[in-house]
Amino acid sequence: MEQVTGQQHPIGTYLKVWGLLFVLSTFSYMVDYFHVQGFARWFLIILFMLLKAGLIVAVFMHMQWERLALRCAILIPPVALLVLVGLMTLEADYTLLTRILFFAS
Repeated sequence: MEQVTGQQHPIGTYLKVWGLLFVLSTFSYMVDYFHVQGFARWFLIILFMLLKAGLIVAVFMHMQWERLALRCAILIPPVALLVLVGLMTLEADYTLLTRILFFAS
């Protein structure tokens, strides 16, 4: 039988990331437990969600150890879509304000 040589990552890396994911999830639940309201609530929830998603993609999907070209091919399209959604949101607000200004009696 042939021996397959591959890249091995230390189990300690995965255990540290699992621990960090547990801590981030705890912080996310604490936002609700302490009844944080308004903009701070949504900002913290989305921040913790993005941090957890980034850790999962980087470590468990092995993106941290991939080439730069593959990272760019996977990460740039979603970022471009988010920028375009933001631009559409600004345009929608401008259109709404224009309609209110000119069509209101």
